[in-house]
Amino acid sequence: MIVRVMRRTLTSLLNLSRTALVCVALLCAHSLDAQDHPQDHDQGPAPSGHQHHMSAGDDEKWTWMTDANVFTGFNYQQRKFADFSAWESQNWFMLMGSRRVGPGDITITGMTSLEPLTVGWVREVAARTGGSPQLYQTGESYQQEPIVNYQHPHDLVMAAGVGYRIKGARATYTLEADLVGSPALGPTAFMHRESARDNPQVPLGHHAMDSTHITPGVVTGGIRIGEITFETSAFRGEEPDENRYNIEQPKLDSYSGRISWARGPWQAQFSGGHLHEPEWFEPYDETRLTASIGFGGEVASRPLHALIAWGRNIEYNGFNDRADSYLLEWDFRASDKNTTYGRIEHLRKQVFGLGLHPKGFNHRHMYSRIDALTLGYVRDFLSAPWGRFGAGADATLYATSDDLIPFYGGSHSYHFFVRWRPHGGASMMSH
Repeated sequence: MIVRVMRRTLTSLLNLSRTALVCVALLCAHSLDAQDHPQDHDQGPAPSGHQHHMSAGDDEKWTWMTDANVFTGFNYQQRKFADFSAWESQNWFMLMGSRRVGPGDITITGMTSLEPLTVGWVREVAARTGGSPQLYQTGESYQQEPIVNYQHPHDLVMAAGVGYRIKGARATYTLEADLVGSPALGPTAFMHRESARDNPQVPLGHHAMDSTHITPGVVTGGIRIGEITFETSAFRGEEPDENRYNIEQPKLDSYSGRISWARGPWQAQFSGGHLHEPEWFEPYDETRLTASIGFGGEVASRPLHALIAWGRNIEYNGFNDRADSYLLEWDFRASDKNTTYGRIEHLRKQVFGLGLHPKGFNHRHMYSRIDALTLGYVRDFLSAPWGRFGAGADATLYATSDDLIPFYGGSHSYHFFVRWRPHGGASMMSH
């Protein structure tokens, strides 16, 4: 009953989204309140690193903010008949600048990753692979084949956009245009969530919740009234291609809407979008629904960040196949130097049967059940003006449906790593 009500509500929201986008644009506003680039929105990633001012006149100042996260270490995945491992580095670097222009604030954002160079070298494979080894992970393709058991590297250009924000007496209006960016769909991307920033492994449900965080071509408008924010986006629905160094041609063939709420340490969002053919090898449209509740505060005077989220993909392949993903993750800084983190996932996804499905040759998909539990620990061992280093490790255990057992058995995985990040508090808040 609840799911039916949520779906009816979201359908109404999506039907209004295109009209709302035009209306918001006429209000001349900016979407720094959107999930990946907000500066003062409680629910989005404002950089936690260094800031400095650069004067251009008595009344004109640029404020520059930087942030980053780098893991370097050993990744081992145990699978029946086929263990595989890699020395690798997951990383990203972000720069954001803002200043006053006219009645509002303009912000430019850039973000890059070196993963096209630092991810994909697997010890047991003679040739370069499609990404970082990760059991049961799927999404995108490599060498014209759907990726399975790997997390693809992120593009060299992860974000490039400009936004404008006008703060009125009763509301804040926002408008953002990104050559590469994130539409108003899903919770804050995993890499920007404080509940996930100490974990080098991508959620298995990533492509049911926040996989649109690197989208070539996004226009987002929003209005914030008190604790409630309404946003809508037009964007390219197709995932990035296999060339991690280029930027695909922007398109506005998909749309989404999101309602979010923030009060104190609590944040929540409900969103949905219609994606035009997100995967080239399964050329049909998809509807994505997501909901999440996040906490970013203190427990017993120690920082705790947690997120619980749900995502559903409805694939219009002639059968309206549905796949749900559930996520609970947390990061608890038990002392100044010691942090524990974890993640629990329960999801249905395609592991078998992925491949080219030309239009007119579709079939009902085969879904497998996967449960995953990750527990990890990081200890900071060096603090310098330019950031802090930590050494960490984690282990993941899996339980699956019977169809996966003959091929995966009692699988598990673990990581050993060194992590670097700039100083700063918990600025990358979860929805």
